[in-house]
Amino acid sequence: MNEPEITAVMPPAPRDRPLRSFVLRAGRLGTGQQRALEQLGPRYLLPYTAHPLDLDAVFGRHAPRVLEIGFGMGDATAQVAAALPGTDFIGVEVHTPGVGAMLKRIGERQLTNLRLVQHDAVEVLDHMLAPDILAGVHLWFPDPWHKKRHNKRRLVQATFVSRLVTRLAPGGYLHCATDWQPYAEQMLEVLSAEPQLANTSTDPGGCSPRPDWRPLTKFEQRGLQLGHGVWDLVFRRVAAAPAIITG
Repeated sequence: MNEPEITAVMPPAPRDRPLRSFVLRAGRLGTGQQRALEQLGPRYLLPYTAHPLDLDAVFGRHAPRVLEIGFGMGDATAQVAAALPGTDFIGVEVHTPGVGAMLKRIGERQLTNLRLVQHDAVEVLDHMLAPDILAGVHLWFPDPWHKKRHNKRRLVQATFVSRLVTRLAPGGYLHCATDWQPYAEQMLEVLSAEPQLANTSTDPGGCSPRPDWRPLTKFEQRGLQLGHGVWDLVFRRVAAAPAIITG
């Protein structure tokens, strides 16, 4: 029996389109993914809301929270969540096959510290997460938009980073990774220009070695076998300077 095909069509973008974290593409939804959506979605898939979540109520405990933007098919995120049971993870992805695959991994690994939101990450940041609530953000291998005329669609831009940093607690980290050097250079430029972020790297080039806890993705492994480079950038939100009282 052929698997059903899920096709999403985006309307033409207006000239002054709002910043989005994605572009919808066609995808195939497997029977296992569909079953996971039906059986596990009600428990682990959070509906989008226009007000901040009570994350202690969502997870049933108080713990550090990490946001993962664009988890793809979910393998790396599931590995990290399994390895760090003391941390709660919120994965944001718009593509239904990826959400279904991640729910399937949650069930297989019995992960209780992972919740998903199928919505645009920009709106999730703006409305579902309170200020200073995140211990970290993972942005691993976002679409690099290779063509120059499409570079403006890249997610890591000054406007997005300024929104994101307000949701990081002081000392919280932002970890970006890409296998496209021009995008790595843009990321480094944008993140270095944000006054509330400080680069943790001591390397003259500004990049960090891949942390041991970040798994290699399938695409990353394939790229490394082909001799492609991978760049990790890890920045932390600096504590606000104390107000100076005069007079």
